[in-house]
Amino acid sequence: MSELKLMKGNEALAEAAIRAGVDAYFGYPITPQSEVIEYLMTEQPEKRTGMVVLQAESEIAAINMVYGAASTGKKVMTSSSSPGISLKLEGISYIAGAELPAVIVNVVRGGPGLGTIQPSQADYFQSVKGGGHGDYKLYVLAPASVQEMSDFVEDAFDIAFKYRAPVLILSDGLIGQMMEKVVLKDQQERLTDEEVIKKYDSWATTGKTNRERNIITSLDLQSEKMEARVHRLMKKYEQMELEDTRYEEFQTEDAEYLFVAYGSSSRIAQKAVKLARKKGIKAGLVRPITLFPYPKKVLFKLANQVKGILSVELNAGQMIEDVLLSVEHKVPVAHFGRTGGIIHTPEEVLEALEQKIIKNGSIRHHKTRESSIL
Repeated sequence: MSELKLMKGNEALAEAAIRAGVDAYFGYPITPQSEVIEYLMTEQPEKRTGMVVLQAESEIAAINMVYGAASTGKKVMTSSSSPGISLKLEGISYIAGAELPAVIVNVVRGGPGLGTIQPSQADYFQSVKGGGHGDYKLYVLAPASVQEMSDFVEDAFDIAFKYRAPVLILSDGLIGQMMEKVVLKDQQERLTDEEVIKKYDSWATTGKTNRERNIITSLDLQSEKMEARVHRLMKKYEQMELEDTRYEEFQTEDAEYLFVAYGSSSRIAQKAVKLARKKGIKAGLVRPITLFPYPKKVLFKLANQVKGILSVELNAGQMIEDVLLSVEHKVPVAHFGRTGGIIHTPEEVLEALEQKIIKNGSIRHHKTRESSIL
């Protein structure tokens, strides 16, 4: 039965994993994500559902445990924060190359290096441009609330098994640590071994059955076979773009100026829209929910309507490149961001729109990039 609770984002995600019938979680503590594994250890889901929770000896060990468990057709996940995800990238690339379903969560903190434990969105490039080695992509979901931290767990597994591909939930320290009310979904039963065999025996390593053996690998020493594997991955990503791109629009119907922001920045930008409207500025917001596949079509369409776009991010300017590609330089595009764990205010966002776009409507991105951080 569904429940209404007041929870941290990290805790809501962990509880959602139990209720989604996840078979195993392998992780390692790192701020500001540690509540995920702490909550799971406290709740003892092995007694509730039989779910395995294990603190590995390192991030590298954790992602390779995910690789092994995912190859059996089980629902497995891991979580970490920026430096920890960097350590997991080789394993993530292997999982993508082996075409295995898995869910990875990144509660982003500031960098580069150890950086800060405060919120950041500076892992955008790492997340949507592959991150690890080779030609691959991650399906990336960006929650903007504690409710979405919960809801996106089930969504992520649905996508992971639909495409047999790893899915990333890209949160940040603000969403992970904040507390909001959340409606928790009903408990799902974990699949039995027999049900896993029935559903995934065509590819998973489910033990001896009446079929040829399944081989899980990302390695093909024959160039032609490796090329065919890469082409198969590319077709999956094309299908994701056609069928599973997600976004949200806010007051774009009559908008003359547009904010583009995801995650925690989108909440701040939405307030900036309201402040702008009070001043007589017709502003709107597009919130990408999937960062890959990116909602290019809606931005391209709105570029024929608006006079300028401000990309609002907690970084020095990363998503703006996808905004520019989407609108094909039809309108001026500028960036506004804060770094080092400083969170921008709605008033700062509105001021940036006025200074960078409205007063300088003819200035293109390359002229505003140097002063993108206020």
